[in-house]
Amino acid sequence: MQQGLRLLIQLVLEFAPVVAELVQKRSQDSLALSKYKPIEALPELLKALNASNQKNSYVEDFEQERILQEQLVAYNHEVRLRIATQERETALKLPEVNKILDSWPLRLYPSQILEHTNYGRTALKIFIAPPQVHFDQFDDKRDEKLSQIELMLAEGLRDFLNKHYSLHSEVRPTELLAGAWDSKRFHSESSIKALFGMLKTEPILILESENDGDYLNFRIAYWGLGQSNYYYKTIARLPYREILEDSAKRRALEWKKIRDELLALGENLEEINHIGKENVVNLAIVEKVEKWKEKGIDISKLSLQYQVNHQDFENLCQVLITYHCLVAGWVADAYHLVNHGVPPVLPELLPSLLSDTFDLQSIEVIASGYKQVYQALENERCYWIPELALQLAQSLSHLSDAYGGKLRSWANEQLDYSVSTWLQLRQISLQDSTNPLQAMQSAVSIKDEEYIKKLREYFVAVGDSQSLADVEKILNCVANLKHQVTLQHIVLSHTLTGHSEKVTSVVISPDSESLVSSCADKTINIWNLKTGKLIRTLTEDLGEISSVAISPDGHYLAVGSCQHPKSNVKVWKLNSDKLLHTLLGHQKPVNCIAISPDGQILASGSNKIKIWNLHKGDRICTLWHSFVVNAAAISPDGTILASGSSDNKIRLWNPRTGDPLRTLYGHSGGVKSVIISPDGEILFSGSTDKTIKIWHLATGKVLHTLSGHLEEVRSLAISPDGEILFSGSADKTIKIWHLRTGELLQTITEHSQAVNSIAISRNGQFLASGSSDKTIKIWQIN
Repeated sequence: MQQGLRLLIQLVLEFAPVVAELVQKRSQDSLALSKYKPIEALPELLKALNASNQKNSYVEDFEQERILQEQLVAYNHEVRLRIATQERETALKLPEVNKILDSWPLRLYPSQILEHTNYGRTALKIFIAPPQVHFDQFDDKRDEKLSQIELMLAEGLRDFLNKHYSLHSEVRPTELLAGAWDSKRFHSESSIKALFGMLKTEPILILESENDGDYLNFRIAYWGLGQSNYYYKTIARLPYREILEDSAKRRALEWKKIRDELLALGENLEEINHIGKENVVNLAIVEKVEKWKEKGIDISKLSLQYQVNHQDFENLCQVLITYHCLVAGWVADAYHLVNHGVPPVLPELLPSLLSDTFDLQSIEVIASGYKQVYQALENERCYWIPELALQLAQSLSHLSDAYGGKLRSWANEQLDYSVSTWLQLRQISLQDSTNPLQAMQSAVSIKDEEYIKKLREYFVAVGDSQSLADVEKILNCVANLKHQVTLQHIVLSHTLTGHSEKVTSVVISPDSESLVSSCADKTINIWNLKTGKLIRTLTEDLGEISSVAISPDGHYLAVGSCQHPKSNVKVWKLNSDKLLHTLLGHQKPVNCIAISPDGQILASGSNKIKIWNLHKGDRICTLWHSFVVNAAAISPDGTILASGSSDNKIRLWNPRTGDPLRTLYGHSGGVKSVIISPDGEILFSGSTDKTIKIWHLATGKVLHTLSGHLEEVRSLAISPDGEILFSGSADKTIKIWHLRTGELLQTITEHSQAVNSIAISRNGQFLASGSSDKTIKIWQIN
């Protein structure tokens, strides 16, 4: 395996600077992508990020900067995917496509590779251009040996990738297209250029071996997502003849031991030699060579014809498999690290790949290679660096105890890089006499708990008791912060079972006395909030109901119908059940309604938003959306209407004039719920991407992203003091969040189906939830 070690070192030395250069160029070119993308928010994001970078280092500012950077990276990646999609659609229409296919090196047509759907991360595709070894130098079964090596090589690499870089992995998807290369026709630059011309939209690695006398030139070709050119270079020369002959010599020496044991038992030498076959010839050559060396003869001038067999070819195959696995692993690590922020896994696999040849030099080269890539990522993904470097330090610390202090020094270097970057991001100046771990105590937050726990794991692994004590102090700081967050006690008060279909919406009256619920069974129920008793039911030709709202003075009840063609909004006098208005005009199902805090206007959303005078029933204006509107909310001062749509966007409007104010980007799925904080400064949104985003309403900046739900977030409610957020999800749960810290306080699992709607009383004492399990649950908050 010494050959494999030399290859790995050469690969890292050659390829790490190339990857680093590609990252830096990508960062420089990111602004040039703006002409391609329908992402109007990017200039605002860049402006916000620059402004944020000029602030003092508070925890809140740090979180905002981190989220902004995540958004920017995500947007740029989305743009590259969009560009790749456009280029993919036009690639097969090129007039010169037939000429390209004349020199096409694959058995697969371009359309078979290009026509695909990405449901997640874009997979790295790997092709093998197998070696064309002149095996007739050894025997007359060249084609058989060539086929055998190609199959064994593909199988070995397939096994490695399936275990660690599976195509079906959500983390490091990698696709091996074994057998696709037409090995009898094409190799070298012309093939790579033809492939790049047609497949440059796809991240691709080509592992090529080409015969050069007694050597195999081992080359790699690579291009990533959005690269303008390809990398192609010979990274090693493999002396395949020497490997075969070394294997034959080892077999001969092993045979010698067996022969001597048989002779000692009195067996016939002629019979023994007959059994030994080619080992007898090879042993004779080995013994002659030893004699000639003793006489000072230069045997390099001699042509020694060792006889090789299938075992020797299998040994060669194993060397080739190791070569291919090392290169595929390192490049796949680099690709997924650069494009998806995924930490490398190859360091943990090296001992099994390189066995006893793994040494300090290889550790140094590997660590420095990854660090080069990390440093190149600092401009665009600086917030990823601490955890990435820490993960590499953990991998190195677990490799082997055989190297003692030497191994720990390289792991500690990565650890120091991780901690120093963590401090720099928080603008913590480290004096020469200050312990970095002690300095962390002043800036740690609850969100850092997982990182600190990983630090603890590292110091336990390396046996650093002093640093472990410092980390425990940091964790105590986190525990103190968590202790400051007190959870209000929530008790299930009533379960209401009066509906026969899924409950679509619930709302609590301003006086905190009544609860109104709507249902797919085309009824509206009005309940006593405190006792849970049904007061009355409205059934007047309503159709299937999507949403209900009560005016701030408690006098009016608005109901939205989502049953086309009965799509409309009806307004009742709540206490008298008198129907005041039927608001017509929507051509699509009405999915949401909202009443302004001053009780003057009503907003209803379908594919458009219509603004109405609540008291008169007159239409004020229509706001145009291009996709289905799922949610709407009006700010406390009535100056902003926020609407969430199936196109993943949130739009802000002036509800009085209908003028658009801003579009918010950040969700990767449709927006199902929006609410605005009691002080009118913060917007909350829930999405099919399973996250909740917290936005600064005035600037449109994302302040936090709350993750934890397993399915789409359908409804949100906020406590009157603006401290606690409640979220209802299709995952059947209600989650309770502390907004100052982003901490998940509690998960309620009482519903047996999706939670479609939640509402909190104005006095903050009651929470109501409506579910697809046909029930409404009322919770008392103490």
